[in-house]
Amino acid sequence: MMRLDLPPLLDRIVRELHAAGHRPMVVGGAVRDALLGGEPKDFDIEVYGISYERLAEILARHGRVDLVGKSFGVVKLNVGGREYDFSVPRRDNKLGLKHRDFQTTFDENITPREAASRRDFTVNAMAYDPVKQELLDFFGGAQDLKNRVLRATSDAFAEDPLRVLRGMQFACRFDLTLDPETAAMCKSISDHYGTIARERVADEFMKWALKSSHPGRIGEYLAVSGWNVHFPEIARLAGVPQDPGWHPEGDVGTHTMLVLDAAARIAEREKLEDDDRAVLLFSALSHDFAKATTTALRERDGKMRWTSWGHEAEGGPMARAFLDRIGIKSAITDRVVPLVENHLVSSHIGREATPRAVRRLAMRLEPATITDLLRLIEADHSGRPPLPVGLPEGAVRIREMAQAQAVERGPQAPLILGRHVMPYFDDQPGKHIGEVTAAAYEAQADGAFSNQEEAIEWLERYMTERAAQR
Repeated sequence: MMRLDLPPLLDRIVRELHAAGHRPMVVGGAVRDALLGGEPKDFDIEVYGISYERLAEILARHGRVDLVGKSFGVVKLNVGGREYDFSVPRRDNKLGLKHRDFQTTFDENITPREAASRRDFTVNAMAYDPVKQELLDFFGGAQDLKNRVLRATSDAFAEDPLRVLRGMQFACRFDLTLDPETAAMCKSISDHYGTIARERVADEFMKWALKSSHPGRIGEYLAVSGWNVHFPEIARLAGVPQDPGWHPEGDVGTHTMLVLDAAARIAEREKLEDDDRAVLLFSALSHDFAKATTTALRERDGKMRWTSWGHEAEGGPMARAFLDRIGIKSAITDRVVPLVENHLVSSHIGREATPRAVRRLAMRLEPATITDLLRLIEADHSGRPPLPVGLPEGAVRIREMAQAQAVERGPQAPLILGRHVMPYFDDQPGKHIGEVTAAAYEAQADGAFSNQEEAIEWLERYMTERAAQR
């Protein structure tokens, strides 16, 4: 028998509502997560047999209430540093094609079954009565969770195209396979993708990046749902051949999905959160985008082999275009692009990993870091079963040299700044200051100096030579 224990304060509020003749129910993700054996972090409480105003009045006795969700029947309760969402059941009637074209009405007489029927997937349509300790599962969500199936709750699913993208991240978060009838509904509304606001698309992709335990399911999900037409960079990976000696796992699409799953394991191991996790997942997704356009049979080592020459350089702009189009913020995109453009570096500079090469790598990657890159390299290297997983030798050498040069988390700070240069120009600002500091930073990267004293000596020589040339 399922049991879902609430935080003490929430339990008191729920029992107070029940004693007053109302029926509070835990709904949504908390029920799903409890059935999966996890510990729910967020609790949404839907209260039956009560008006919105009366619900807000009762909750105000326990903490600060926020009514910004009134149009959706939601009251937010803030107490003790935590926020809980309470709501009254509602009906949504589709009025137009756009995602937000719904008319919402509230009725105290709505039943739990009717309220559950408006939810997107059966695994999210369950409710739990914490007073009676009773699970209400009208549409077979618990069985679908057990069978790892993602199924629409009703035909109303097709009224909101955003639900397809929600399904994408749910499938990848909980390792679910899309039900065929639901897949058909997804295909039937594929042409409504353009009605979804860009920020909502970004929200679902960010949830995919931040919460997925099986992110590699994204390729299969988009193909089965018919929505891969909206993400051609992902769709084009399927079937692109690779040299079986380097990639025994198969084509580029197969490899990419394995790399994504490896990236999720690395993120879990490293306890990555927020932007750091998103950077790893999006770079893993996009690192081979350009193989679709650069792969060809070419002669190599006296044999005809599948090669993808130049896919690093071409992949950076493709990754940027994709991430910009789906609305991912620039703070993430600006880190992903240089990672894509340098993800094979361990097979180049990794052979020797000189101090100069590694310092310049750190400069080239900014605002990403060598630490970011090593995570991507490990995921890429681990996405080739049955070959060994982990960091290749070249990447290990890069890591060791980066640590020795203290550039694993960013390039060296410049030792020559504008304030050092200004006196040579009578403290007159201008582009000449930037020219000198840029030349100094290049010299620093090349190893011309490594401390402040050496840097000032270099600057004196440089300015003397510059003056002589003029």
